[in-house]
Amino acid sequence: MTSNVITFPQERTCPYQSPEGYRRLWDQRPLARVVLYDGRVVWAVTGEAEARRLLRDARLSSDNTHPRYPALAARFADLKGTTLPLLAVDDPEHRRQRQWLTPYFGVRRIAALRETVQRVVDRHLDAMLCQGSPADLVSAFALPVSSTVICQLLGLPYADHDFFEERTRWLMREATAQQARDGYDELYAYLETLVDRKESQSKSRKGTGKEVGHGDYGLLDELVEGRGHSGGPDRDELVALALVLLIAGHESTAHSIATGVLMLLEHPRQLAALRADESLFPSAVEELLRYVSTAEGTVRVAVEDVETGGTVIRAGEGVVFPMAVLNHDPSAHPRPDEVDVRRADRRHLAFGFGVHQCLGQHLARLELEVALRTLLARLPGLRLAVPAAELSCTPGDAPFQGVTTLPVTW
Repeated sequence: MTSNVITFPQERTCPYQSPEGYRRLWDQRPLARVVLYDGRVVWAVTGEAEARRLLRDARLSSDNTHPRYPALAARFADLKGTTLPLLAVDDPEHRRQRQWLTPYFGVRRIAALRETVQRVVDRHLDAMLCQGSPADLVSAFALPVSSTVICQLLGLPYADHDFFEERTRWLMREATAQQARDGYDELYAYLETLVDRKESQSKSRKGTGKEVGHGDYGLLDELVEGRGHSGGPDRDELVALALVLLIAGHESTAHSIATGVLMLLEHPRQLAALRADESLFPSAVEELLRYVSTAEGTVRVAVEDVETGGTVIRAGEGVVFPMAVLNHDPSAHPRPDEVDVRRADRRHLAFGFGVHQCLGQHLARLELEVALRTLLARLPGLRLAVPAAELSCTPGDAPFQGVTTLPVTW
């Protein structure tokens, strides 16, 4: 049954390009069959138009407590059924959770953070320059920038970044189910303590009339203070929301920054065009998001039969959306295999689509643009310190794809 289908997901040999094996999927649009690590055969949606329809279809569920919900790696199978707000719930619960957070991630509110993000980028770039050349752009710049920004937004102490970055790696990339479970449990316990502390601080502020300072006050504090209102998140929901926002807010953006820099360095004509015309940065960011497709495998399970593309997806069957394949659909993106920083195309699916479209997409765009703009302006001689072929990619089954280290010089 599985002899004529490819395995999914697969390892990337180039951090910013989809695996070579996925080329067979490009020839099977809009639907193909793929086999997961455990031998289960599921549907892969490979046509962009079909993906947009199906990502809006409530008959495809995000609920990871469903007994037939697919896991993309053995280490994630043990986490099936674990509370993951926003990501692994359906409406109306999803809508309720998203309503709590939408005001904090709107276009205007995120645009108002530009100066804050610029200061963060400048500070970490200053530190990297002080450290001297060569440097690892991931650990010295991309990861500190994304971690600092999400800490400031949520109200977490950046002093804890080593802890939560390491546990995130355990959860996202380690080989065993036990390591993934340990990463989840330790992150959850850390955030439980943090939320409890914020609750105590909130009561103290109310009791003394003390004005709220900047410090470690952020989105979580505002949600804590709003918990008494009807419909607000309870303690467990708030902890789980914090976990999802923390992981997605630093891991995915760090990969996008580092891998985006790599892609530009590997395409010198595009890099030169960007240096020559700063007005291209917004379109360049969209092209990087489309081409790299950091968030690779969106997963659903059919809760009813769904007819699409002349095929019936039966209730109980799993469905995956390989974004690196979808964002290279020539019917939606002409010349999809070419990098073109002038391509003014925001119709890619790098942030998903439908009700589960990434809540933090405006923040990710802002961080990516400011980071790239600043790096290229201040480091005109930026280049790889090792051959690109020597770079290592994150595991193919990791939720966020990219480069693990990026040695650069200038």
